[in-house]
Amino acid sequence: MDTLLILTVLVVICALAFDFINGFHDTANAIATAVSTKALKPRHAIIMAAIMNFLGAMTFTGVAKTITKDIVDPFALPNGSLVILAALLAAIAWNLITWYYGIPSSSSHAIIGSIAGAAIAAAGFSSLNFKGFIKILEALIISPIIAFVIGYIVYSIFKVVFKNFNLTKTNKNFRIFQIFTAALQAFTHGTNDAQKAMGIITMALMANNYHTSDEIPFWVQLACATAMGLGTSVGGWKIIKTVGGQIMKIRPVNGVAADLSSSLVIFGATFIHLPVSTTHVISSSILGVGASHRVKGVKWGTAKRMLITWVITLPISASLAALFYYLLHLIF
Repeated sequence: MDTLLILTVLVVICALAFDFINGFHDTANAIATAVSTKALKPRHAIIMAAIMNFLGAMTFTGVAKTITKDIVDPFALPNGSLVILAALLAAIAWNLITWYYGIPSSSSHAIIGSIAGAAIAAAGFSSLNFKGFIKILEALIISPIIAFVIGYIVYSIFKVVFKNFNLTKTNKNFRIFQIFTAALQAFTHGTNDAQKAMGIITMALMANNYHTSDEIPFWVQLACATAMGLGTSVGGWKIIKTVGGQIMKIRPVNGVAADLSSSLVIFGATFIHLPVSTTHVISSSILGVGASHRVKGVKWGTAKRMLITWVITLPISASLAALFYYLLHLIF
């Protein structure tokens, strides 16, 4: 088995591992509000999220194509397999660190920062597709802001529509409705997050001349969807606690508003083929709902800690990827 094939196989294995870890790391995103309001029992919520994540991952491929060609040109990348492998190892390492400490970091920031860092280490800044890279960064920055605003607006509408309703009865009805909005959120999560690994595998296949277009092979889509679904079934309880309870006290009506808002933003991004951080979007929609409900009820200290982690993810993952690239270059 030649070195190029070995590296390609390692990339596929690591990409599927990244998707698996992304699944249990980001399970909290889709089900945190439903679990915290007791709309769903944790075990039932995770099973539902795993199924919907799988279905979402099998539905679209536009984001995967963006990852494949808009950060770097896979055909022009020297040592393409080493670059991609280094990026995956760095993103996996950062995801595991933040999962261990229960910090809702962003897998999207981690993998995009890692690809950029490894590519720069291999060939300098000229290796980046700056137009595509800036477009992706803009989506990562703007999407949480949009989610916050939509969350604020949706809950403000709820307050007006249901202001004369009995609060206990309203929350009971919304608890039932939240099962469906949580399923929708898990589905949209799969449509965006699982595609990142699909794009990375396809990038490696193109870089090594095993694939000649940015069309995602069916086996890649199926493998990544399965890895995401299996990872989701493992769960991420520490992050569920942070997203679901430490940002604000969530009631069913809050949860439905947050789920609808974040699902709209994530699906919109998927529709225009842009990767976003589902962690950012969902957490920001909860913040928007909380600000509309009662500003003082939002635990802004937790939000600040999350923001700091999000900001440092790009440079740290890029630096880790550069380090991994240099180490791999010594081996291969």
